[in-house]
Amino acid sequence: MRAVVLHTFGPAENLRYETVTDPMPGPAQVRIAVRAAGVHLVETMMRSGLVSETLPPLPELPSIFGGEVAGAVDSVGAGVDPAWIGRDVVTSAGAPGGYAELAVADLESVHRVPDGLGHEAAVAMVVTGTTTLQLLDVAKLTSDDVVLVTSAAGGIGRLVVQYARGLGAKVIGAAGGPAKVAAVSGLGADLAVDYNEPSWEKGVAEKLGGRAVTVVLDGVGGDQARAAFELIADGGRYVTIGNASQQDFEPDPETLTERDLTVIDALALLLDRREEGPEFEARALAAGGEGRLVPAVQTFPLSEAAAAHAALETRATTGKVVLIP
Repeated sequence: MRAVVLHTFGPAENLRYETVTDPMPGPAQVRIAVRAAGVHLVETMMRSGLVSETLPPLPELPSIFGGEVAGAVDSVGAGVDPAWIGRDVVTSAGAPGGYAELAVADLESVHRVPDGLGHEAAVAMVVTGTTTLQLLDVAKLTSDDVVLVTSAAGGIGRLVVQYARGLGAKVIGAAGGPAKVAAVSGLGADLAVDYNEPSWEKGVAEKLGGRAVTVVLDGVGGDQARAAFELIADGGRYVTIGNASQQDFEPDPETLTERDLTVIDALALLLDRREEGPEFEARALAAGGEGRLVPAVQTFPLSEAAAAHAALETRATTGKVVLIP
């Protein structure tokens, strides 16, 4: 089969499109003919060789990245009902990696793709959708909230905007550049703003007409996070759901106390809730199949995985990045 292999940690161009041995399903496993494979920002960091307490350990090389896989089962291992062959499935735990034409997965990690949900959308929902629902479960949004979402044009950000609008909350979506702002506006955000514009937060305050932001869901970090934080009303909450800029922002402890603000590191909390993953995966796929949450997907051919990584690293993508064999 053809696959994308990393032999040396480093820049995106180190990802090589090669011919490798076909994987075979073991006991209680299925093999999937991959139709879509998800790419995650974390994988770009690991590919570069970055080591951090918040990242998974670096893999042994050579390595095929990517666990998010959707496609049709083409063979099964011992103990698996042959009726699975031909079924459209999705998993977050494909191996040796999803950047390939074939991947195997434990049957217990596999979900049927709901009717009406394509392979690309299924791959977006099984991890990005799942993470979104888990983050929102931590954030505890209500219809009374005024929600500011940074990175609102990203894979998670878009779903957050849709979810918050569905609740009846007032939603401000912040994104970088006119095209992304237009996309956020198309999602139904009450206000869409460009956080690359100087003093963008002042414009938000003016347009809210006396209302104040009660919760920030920040997926960017850095200066954009700082600006968004300044908009939170006393008694509000600041929830971190990502760090696309890879720049830190730490609210001043005295300010938190004086203004009765709550900081929630939602991503850190999710590390203690991994056992809930399968339940939330099922919920996310159902939400996608029913059209309650519609992921945005940007596709690249599998052979152009290096370009996909480069685009993701420079924040030149919109929505979930997916490779197509």
